[in-house]
Amino acid sequence: MLIAADKFKGSLTAVQVAERVTAGLRRVVPELDVTAMPVADGGDGTVDAAVAAGFERREIRVAGPLGDEVTAAFAVRGDTAVVEMAEASGLQRLPKGVFAPLTSSTYGSGELLRAALDAGARTIVFGVGGSATTDGGAGMLSALGARFLDAEGEPVPPGGGGLTDLASADLTGLDPRLTTVDLILASDVDNPLTGPKGAPAVYGPQKGAAPDDVDALDAALGHYAKVLEESIGTRAAEYAAAPGAGAAGGIGYGALLLGARFRPGIEVMLDVLGFASALEGATLVITGEGSLDEQTLHGKAPAGVAAAARAEGKEVVAVCGRLALPPQSLGHAGIRRAYPLTSLEPDVVKCIADAGPILERVAENIARDFLV
Repeated sequence: MLIAADKFKGSLTAVQVAERVTAGLRRVVPELDVTAMPVADGGDGTVDAAVAAGFERREIRVAGPLGDEVTAAFAVRGDTAVVEMAEASGLQRLPKGVFAPLTSSTYGSGELLRAALDAGARTIVFGVGGSATTDGGAGMLSALGARFLDAEGEPVPPGGGGLTDLASADLTGLDPRLTTVDLILASDVDNPLTGPKGAPAVYGPQKGAAPDDVDALDAALGHYAKVLEESIGTRAAEYAAAPGAGAAGGIGYGALLLGARFRPGIEVMLDVLGFASALEGATLVITGEGSLDEQTLHGKAPAGVAAAARAEGKEVVAVCGRLALPPQSLGHAGIRRAYPLTSLEPDVVKCIADAGPILERVAENIARDFLV
């Protein structure tokens, strides 16, 4: 039995999901052999998944999205590091109810990357998602040695809004170690930097951006890319249109400028976590996340787990808080059956509050249906 589920956002971490499912299964089959492999798709929880798989957790003080210091973690095993931008620049780093769509910065994410370099990493998996920021990665690049100046030769203000004043960009001071590492941009979205499907238009409202803010940010990021094109040539424009450039408020664009390779986050994490070897002995795989819906089918962790398991002929079921996919869609994704918490407790508020105990009961049902 292999449990490879993502978090139930707002209720349970991926580690807690695995613990609760294991407890429920063993109530029905006490001697059941269970392998727990918490997974993530590059967003928040990615470092925790790596640590659960045996990576060493390291913590440093970095700049949060508003410039105040926060304690952020990354993970290291051998010469591979897993860096999660949300640890430094995520929405969870903002005070409750506070948004700063125009001024929040990814500077701390650059500090995390620098810490990974200091730790001797030769491969860096850079998981992006859940950001509070829409600065195109300018803050991150600044932390790594780039300079973004206004017409007076002064640094532009932090955040996407400050890029409106950008007059010149200089990337020659970037940390030279970046040219010697394999930097992998791990994300579950493939949006470009700007335009109708770009970072401000699609994700800005989630970060508190009003319609006028979205327009301002889209124009600012377009200007940013244009100034960079003047500095480094046509590849700046090519990267702006590339899949993944718009990930996490455009930090994907900054990563591409650093030479990153874009890969779907769950594929990268399954490789890093050693999913293939764990799958070999499994007769059943349980995956899941808080909500199984249309987004799940587009690069989210359960779809990635199911695809990899199905390729090896393994049967897959899913647990979730709520289910918004018909059986046909689940089948196409390689998931035989889904078990939502709402099947046992229709009250969504209670499901969120009591997710752990309800999930154990759901797991008991899985054991009765598939293991007895």
